[in-house]
Amino acid sequence: MLKRTCSFLKYISVLFLAFFSVGITYSQKNPKDSVKLEEVVVTGSKIEISRKLVPLSVSQISKDDIESTGQMNILPALNTFVPGVFVTERNILGFGVSNTGAGSITMRGVSSSPNTDVLVLIDGHPQYQGIFGHPLADAYVASDVEKVEVIRGPASILYGSNAMAGVVNIITKQQHDDGLNVNLGASYGSYNTQKYYGTIGYKKDKLSLFGSLNHDQTDGIRANTDFNINNAYAKLGYQLYEGLTLTADYSLAKYVANDNGPVNQTPVPYNINISRGKASMSLENKFEESEGGLSFYHNFGTHNLSDGFHSTDRNDGAMLYQTFLLSCGTNVTVGVDFKQYGGIANQGYKHDSLITVNELAGYAYAQHTFFNSLTVSGGLRLENNSRFGNVLIPLVGLNYNLTENTTFKGSVSKGYRSPTIMELYLYAPNPNLQPESLINYEVSWLQSLCDHHLNLELTAFKVVGNNMIQVVGQGFTARRENLGSFNNKGIEFSARYVVNRHLQFHANYSYLNSDSIIMAAPRRQVNLGGNYTYKIWGLNLSAQYIDKFYSALSNPPYTVMLEPNYLLLNARLTARPLKYLELFVSGNNLLNQQYQINYGYPMPGINFNAGFNVRF
Repeated sequence: MLKRTCSFLKYISVLFLAFFSVGITYSQKNPKDSVKLEEVVVTGSKIEISRKLVPLSVSQISKDDIESTGQMNILPALNTFVPGVFVTERNILGFGVSNTGAGSITMRGVSSSPNTDVLVLIDGHPQYQGIFGHPLADAYVASDVEKVEVIRGPASILYGSNAMAGVVNIITKQQHDDGLNVNLGASYGSYNTQKYYGTIGYKKDKLSLFGSLNHDQTDGIRANTDFNINNAYAKLGYQLYEGLTLTADYSLAKYVANDNGPVNQTPVPYNINISRGKASMSLENKFEESEGGLSFYHNFGTHNLSDGFHSTDRNDGAMLYQTFLLSCGTNVTVGVDFKQYGGIANQGYKHDSLITVNELAGYAYAQHTFFNSLTVSGGLRLENNSRFGNVLIPLVGLNYNLTENTTFKGSVSKGYRSPTIMELYLYAPNPNLQPESLINYEVSWLQSLCDHHLNLELTAFKVVGNNMIQVVGQGFTARRENLGSFNNKGIEFSARYVVNRHLQFHANYSYLNSDSIIMAAPRRQVNLGGNYTYKIWGLNLSAQYIDKFYSALSNPPYTVMLEPNYLLLNARLTARPLKYLELFVSGNNLLNQQYQINYGYPMPGINFNAGFNVRF
């Protein structure tokens, strides 16, 4: 019966191709049909482990998935492949910063402005601005990414403050095979949008190198909405001994953007000039019965805004963890984290004063498997903030493998976020603010069918938050207070069906029910897509449907707006006339939907771009 069902799925996939979204990628690396039998992740446990054994909900986006979308920045791909996640946009390219900036990530209806509730990592290292406490979305380019892992729900036990709603871990590329690999590409499209990039990878014996240069620019969809960015990245790895590897990297991004303000207000040109950088060094060990690492990171930046605001900031830290793989079926992870963040700003309560915050935490996390099928997880983090004292962050979970192809899991976890320096001292300040917190309850069902060609995941969750920071009052009397609370419930569903190496599909659906109005969090979201190839040709179609979406300016007085539902259809056609050459043309918003995500910032209608990639 199961074999007949799988055969039937292959036939109806043709109809699915005609009526829904279909995507295509072309590969010459593996001429045989292949399916990854077990998805391995690191973000939910610090070490490589089967996703079925992680009690939290973890999604993974591969390099091939990212390339198939043609996205220049990595964050919009989250909307396509991860249920329950929404990323705001306001232009064809460039997220911006400040009151009307985009790039905010909402998970299960939990977010803030700026985006401080979802923690962005690069190779496990926290990435956020030292004063405002949020990531800089424009700094993340797709060409540097090997894969992205997303924890949907709080991960504060492993990553501390800012991981209250979830985690996005961007895992960068690394040369694995001996030899030299070079990738060059360029594209041009609507609104004079241009991209040029080059990457190089090299490996010989114990030494590996990876580097990239990127340049993106656009005139924008309206006058004075142009954007220009340059990114550079370098990564070096060296295997000191068997099982012991040293890695160091450095990145720098510099961008300039203009903003003409919302369309429903008198144009007021606004300019930003921002430099962001990071450096890190890690020593990782991986032995038969133990693995872990020691790493140091340094994030830095300078912000110059045309309204006179100027700041320099930094975010430094050290992370030490070790997992012991015991013979009795128990894994124990212990770790210590230290971070110091802060900076200097020329506006606010403490004018031109260096303000820093220290956080020191220790945690322990253990898993034990009974009867080769039931895995119980539990852990506790003790975090000390130099301004707010100690907080305990627990997690408990279990995973039950009913069969090799069927897994049930559930967890209860706490999320935690300490107030940022901006909230304490700069805008609508209140030095007496206390940390936010939430409790997340979730259960999941994971199912593989058709010899692992079809993989399904269904999750139900409830998130209860309290002590949330809100702005009370307007103008000079505005003040932040711990007054907010929420109760969010919902379901998340995702599916991936690999028919063969030529044709595959993916889909996800999320439903959110909240006791209050939430900005930038759709009540319903549907994403459909797939991959199909024929000889040298490839086609990518993707569709996104958004229902009951509220947008608003982030500064008072609030203008609450329920946006019309919209359906986006995108397509990407590729061809490989030569082994090392790929040509492509992409069309976005092919239904010419009129919609906006940030209030007062209409998104582009039908737009196109075309280009090439050369790999050798």
